[in-house]
Amino acid sequence: MITISSDPSKLQVEVIHQFITNSYWGKGRTLQQVQATLRNSLCFGLYLNGQQIGFGRVVTDYAVFAYLMDVFILPEYRKNGYSKQLMEAIVNAKEIKDCKTWMLKTSDAHGLYKQFGFTELHNPDIVMERLL
Repeated sequence: MITISSDPSKLQVEVIHQFITNSYWGKGRTLQQVQATLRNSLCFGLYLNGQQIGFGRVVTDYAVFAYLMDVFILPEYRKNGYSKQLMEAIVNAKEIKDCKTWMLKTSDAHGLYKQFGFTELHNPDIVMERLL
């Protein structure tokens, strides 16, 4: 049975850290860094029979802006529609229903995010970033 929850007490930090620290976008992220991101974000866990198999988090002010990050389904559970279920729960979460501006970065999941209304930047000339 699949459940999706934003209850922080249900998050299985070891699962999240293990995946993210080995991902292309979070390579080498420490356990302490992962714990800080969990404390400071609206997090969603996807669970199969109580075992966490997916995750996503939103950095947000809960009013106007939401930045989607660290979305994953463990490899052995992919191709079952779980990422769509997770995304559906995230974009429809009551806590962030008023946010009008959403952003994310991805190198390989454009098809998934387009299904939920994400597009390439309409005005890339007004968006800036600072990478360290």
